[in-house]
Amino acid sequence: MNDEAWRADAAGEQAASDVRRRDAWLAALKRVSERWLLPLPFGRLWHELLLFGVLQAWACLFAGILLVAIVATKFAWPIGAPMPRYDFLFLIALATQGALLAFKMERIEEAKVILIFHIVATIMEIFKTTKGSWLYPEANFIRIAGVPLFSGFMYSAVGSYIARCWRLFDFRFSNYPPIWTTWLLAALIYVNFFTHHYVVDLRYGLFALAALTYGRTVIHFTVDTEPRRMPLLLGFFLVALFIWFAENISSFSAIWLYPHQIKAWSPVGLGKLGSWFLLMIISFVLVASVNAPRPLASGNRAA
Repeated sequence: MNDEAWRADAAGEQAASDVRRRDAWLAALKRVSERWLLPLPFGRLWHELLLFGVLQAWACLFAGILLVAIVATKFAWPIGAPMPRYDFLFLIALATQGALLAFKMERIEEAKVILIFHIVATIMEIFKTTKGSWLYPEANFIRIAGVPLFSGFMYSAVGSYIARCWRLFDFRFSNYPPIWTTWLLAALIYVNFFTHHYVVDLRYGLFALAALTYGRTVIHFTVDTEPRRMPLLLGFFLVALFIWFAENISSFSAIWLYPHQIKAWSPVGLGKLGSWFLLMIISFVLVASVNAPRPLASGNRAA
């Protein structure tokens, strides 16, 4: 068995195990939903929407804990606290990541990839803050070149969300592009985050390249028993939109500020959606490196 086949088989077994655990704690909710929602008009739709929402919330556990901590410390952080707010958030993120591993909600292989994403994101953060793209207004101790190290966890939360969704919804794919093309696209996107400060911004060309790479790709996911489908590019956009909302909440909480928010807070422009869309692709490619994309017809599908 070659390495790619072994990874696909291991990912399939892990997905099946996770779905079994998922079904164990969702069983009571399913029974209630089947009793009260299924008899309604469009009952199957309401039933699956409820399950989908609960599973999405569960997949967002890391991001949700971090976002709640960000908002809570905005309004409840005591003046003269012995620990800076940013350092407290770093410890919260570190503890949450450790708990996900300890309770086997995340695989060690996924954690390694998320760590790599943390590192490359922190490098980008250092570069972007030196260029004045945004700033971190509060002082703290655990930082590199003015960038608090908890900031990398905000990007890691995206990787954690994708990895957990991959297993909870038992992702399968139709017309998945050659792996080398996805890595090339991710590399070009990452490089453009730096080079657009010196040469022309190539993001529109990258949008076109993303459409060319993933335009035919369909993601299949299972909420209850029947596989559902969606164009993968639409999935990227929807997650990017969710991140944009979270970014507005975070900047309102003064975790970081864009230049136009320094004197008074105002919403983050919709133009940032494009940046998050491109960053989503980097995150997805990294997670796909350990969760080998499997076709719809492959084995290990759990009900």
